Amino acid sequence: MDEANTTGVLGGLLDAVTWLVTQIAMAFYNLGYAITHPQLWLDWSNPEAVMRVVYYGGSVEFFFVVFTTVLVLTAIGIWRNAFLWGGVIALEGFANALGRVAAWAGLIMVLQQVIIVFMQRIFAASEISLGFGTAVSFDVSWWSEELKLYNAMIVALCVSYTFVQHGHVRVDLFYSPARFRTKKIIDIFGALFFMMPIAVITWMYGWFFLWRHLVTPKPSASEGLDRLLMKARAFRWNVETIGFSPNGFNAYFLFKVLLVAFAGLVFLQAVALLWRSYLEFREGEESEARYLDRDSLSDTTTESAEHVLETR
Repeated sequence: MDEANTTGVLGGLLDAVTWLVTQIAMAFYNLGYAITHPQLWLDWSNPEAVMRVVYYGGSVEFFFVVFTTVLVLTAIGIWRNAFLWGGVIALEGFANALGRVAAWAGLIMVLQQVIIVFMQRIFAASEISLGFGTAVSFDVSWWSEELKLYNAMIVALCVSYTFVQHGHVRVDLFYSPARFRTKKIIDIFGALFFMMPIAVITWMYGWFFLWRHLVTPKPSASEGLDRLLMKARAFRWNVETIGFSPNGFNAYFLFKVLLVAFAGLVFLQAVALLWRSYLEFREGEESEARYLDRDSLSDTTTESAEHVLETR
């Protein structure tokens, strides 16, 4: 009985390894086929092309294309550390650039809220109009509900920027007193077993959640490609335009887009963290924070703040 169980376990492991190797090998073919046949998924005038995007965006095939790409780039980077540093600079630079732009949504949100208060309380207006020549008018309640979009943009698009700037919340009970290389091991483990899996799960749920509010018939994660191609015969765009109030904000599909963007940004930042942690582990403490573009206050501002604290 024990031999049979052992044989079954070994057979299961062999099947799992074979499946993994097969998927990695097929990733090269799938990527090459997608690049050489763009009309199959880029021609959105064809409903079948849209359904292929819907299917493959949350598929095992797409996951292994991304996984294999990261695997290959990591292997090259282990061979040539300069290449891996270039990847870290690119990913962190993208996160910083996007976050610094999206952060302005906070200022826009505050200014818009002030305008809404003035329009409602002082001018008693029910609409706000924008435009040159031909004005576009929206109810004040539309602008009021739209404020939530700015908040969602800050959360979803500044998540990687905040991580790069070390502005996230970290539980330092075990991390702070640890040695330098121990910290790097913790970061590698966290990137591989926490950030990446959570980002992948969020992407898969968010991807089909998004498309269910964009097209009809509604796609499902459990449906295969053949089933979705059959649904393409009855395909039509059905973008969500229902608000919580009759004249309220009616573009809630944008929140679904931001959810998918959030998952993608977290995954990319996990890759950047993995690469940076490996490089700093290998090169030692002198490489800590190398090429890290962190925002800082000017020297004058810093000195003024220190002077205020001293006088107090």
